[in-house]
Amino acid sequence: MDQIIQCVPNFSEGRDREIIKSIVRPFENKEKIYFVDYQADPDYNRVVVSVLGEKNAVLDAMVEAARTAVRGIDMRHHYGQHHRMGAIDVIPIVPIKNITMEEAIEASKELGQRINEETNIPVYFYEESATSFKRKDLSKIRHGEFESFGEKIKEEEWKPDIGEAVLHPTAGVVAIGARPPLIAFNVELNTSNVDIAKKIAKNVRHSSGGLRYIKALGVAMEERNTTQVSMNIIDYKKNPFYRVLEMIKMEAERYGVQVVRTEIIGSIPMDAVLDSLAYYLQTDHLYPDMIIESQLMD
Repeated sequence: MDQIIQCVPNFSEGRDREIIKSIVRPFENKEKIYFVDYQADPDYNRVVVSVLGEKNAVLDAMVEAARTAVRGIDMRHHYGQHHRMGAIDVIPIVPIKNITMEEAIEASKELGQRINEETNIPVYFYEESATSFKRKDLSKIRHGEFESFGEKIKEEEWKPDIGEAVLHPTAGVVAIGARPPLIAFNVELNTSNVDIAKKIAKNVRHSSGGLRYIKALGVAMEERNTTQVSMNIIDYKKNPFYRVLEMIKMEAERYGVQVVRTEIIGSIPMDAVLDSLAYYLQTDHLYPDMIIESQLMD
């Protein structure tokens, strides 16, 4: 049986359509790979690719995409709203079917070795693949971003897990890790005042006293003249969409602003959607087997 994984690489390019297309191309029309989608954001200056497929096929495509990203992205000239430290900023590996978390960790280590050999980019392992407790949290690895990593990488505690302790001059560093499903969820507000979005994000995220399993930042969406509360929902079973969204609505009322739209980045588990749909429909009886399409799945 094929081992199926999800891979959601984030690349630091959200504006140049030709570069984006070249990065995405290795995942398209490949046997044993289901290319879900890609979402490029010019304000974040970032593209997030979402693929599912047989483990080895996905890893091969990821290495090819990494080579392409290194050729096309120069971090010395990169700027955007999203924190970043490399051209291939982060590569999550999620076990989906016929594969354990331990095997997904092994796959992430293999991928890190191959990317370093092909591109000479220093590699850090995070989440379940982390080599120390401090490195489990991606934000701690990424702290200081590309501009500060030239000095950070020389520190004993921040030497890379694979590769020399020298920043790649144009591509920076990359974080790779096996993890459970994570949901990237953005909530857009009808205000251009980014300070309001930052205050709401502070009240929502766990690290400053908000909801457990929620990471959040307030960012400006200059092209739309709005702002976003940009989040990672680490455990959607403990804090589902509806709870997070309703808290943001409540906090937004304090400042006289409203939620105008939400955005899900990448693919998500079905039960994450059904849980929130059941809440808004006010029903206790909504299960995957009630969805026609789910009956057609193997």
